[in-house]
Amino acid sequence: MANKSSDTISSLAKGLHVLECFGAETPKLSITDVSKQTGLDRATARRCLLTLHVEGYAEYDGKFFTLTHRALRLGMGAISALPLPQIVQPWLDQLTENIGESCSVSILDRTEIVYLARAAQKRVMSIGLMPGSRLPAHCTSMGRVLLAALPREEARAVVEASDLSPRTKFSVTDPEEVMARVDLVRSQGYALIDQEVEIGLRSIAVPLVNSHGAVVAALNTGMAATQARVDALIPIYLPKLLKVQSGLKRVL
Repeated sequence: MANKSSDTISSLAKGLHVLECFGAETPKLSITDVSKQTGLDRATARRCLLTLHVEGYAEYDGKFFTLTHRALRLGMGAISALPLPQIVQPWLDQLTENIGESCSVSILDRTEIVYLARAAQKRVMSIGLMPGSRLPAHCTSMGRVLLAALPREEARAVVEASDLSPRTKFSVTDPEEVMARVDLVRSQGYALIDQEVEIGLRSIAVPLVNSHGAVVAALNTGMAATQARVDALIPIYLPKLLKVQSGLKRVL
């Protein structure tokens, strides 16, 4: 095992922690913001941010830093190197064309899901989603599917480490209730979300499993909340998601 004191670069690790601070909900950050989020002192946070600025990875207006398109190379390079997005994209394209709704595939990264592939039919969320986008796992259909695939105590630890602040009036903020919904997903094999991420948005997700039966990702589709009852979506979309799930199992 590598010795952390001699075989790793602590300044690089600090820079990576600073990069991770930026996201859809935190696109603009000050030195103070980054210092609070990372636990780094202001001087170190400032040096990291200015380095990103000098190297072209961040813009700086004198107070706030924002990432540039160059920063996308870091995430997109890693995503494009994975075989999974290449495998699922044709299936997503076909499914989206078939059902007339946007479809996505994601994986779990700590308390968040990361979009690996997406086929957009029409925009139903106020924020644009693309490969590399992140959302909380506990309140998303794909997130609950992926949490349900974990051992229960591991899933609980993720939920308890999550920011459960409500995003809408329908958000579930109690860890026990979140776990109850994860347990339901585990037993029924799919997740159904009703406006917990954004008002007017519903989604349904299923796990993607490989030929050995291991969950490797989640597949979902999202739609506007136009049906009177959320469970009316199940017979409309679930059979088609399960058909793609079955097809991908043979090739994953």
